[in-house]
Amino acid sequence: MVRYAKEHKQVTRQRIIDKAGHRFKQDGIDGSGISTLMSDAGLTNGAFYAHFTSKDDLVAHVVAAELHKQLSTYDTARPGRPGLEDLIREYLSPEHRDHPGAGCPSAALLDEIGRCGETTKQAYTDGARTVIEEIAARLTPEDPQSARGKAIGLYTMMVGTLQLSRALSDREFADDILEQGVENALAFMR
Repeated sequence: MVRYAKEHKQVTRQRIIDKAGHRFKQDGIDGSGISTLMSDAGLTNGAFYAHFTSKDDLVAHVVAAELHKQLSTYDTARPGRPGLEDLIREYLSPEHRDHPGAGCPSAALLDEIGRCGETTKQAYTDGARTVIEEIAARLTPEDPQSARGKAIGLYTMMVGTLQLSRALSDREFADDILEQGVENALAFMR
């Protein structure tokens, strides 16, 4: 029997999380079976339980990783409100709407996360709280706590706008929703 180094196991586990993140956001949590997830990662079904105790365990890790990945993109934005404006425009773009597998886990998975177990809900809660804190810090760097309510409103507005735009079959109407969402979010920031 071949023994793999601890680093190899960690790299493999991360590959499963990354591939599952894309698949969940593309096809939904319920629409993604373990065999598909493991195939995406280039592994057999049997390897799954060497890394996770259950699909719920994987989902919780994926949700945490996806929100962390989303936050890390904020680090590349300009500081303060100008960077937040850039993030809003990028978030509410046709490119983001049309590629859910590469985008925000909230807009893609919120309804399913609400039906998940407590571990996944806690992972989401922790990540969403951090996203909101980041938005608040960009709104009012000198006193982020004072902008918490506005940050919550802005975040929910952005997620809801993207979800609505994705649900529409009329491309022109969907684009209008995104454009108006950007205008509304920028006005809300003031």
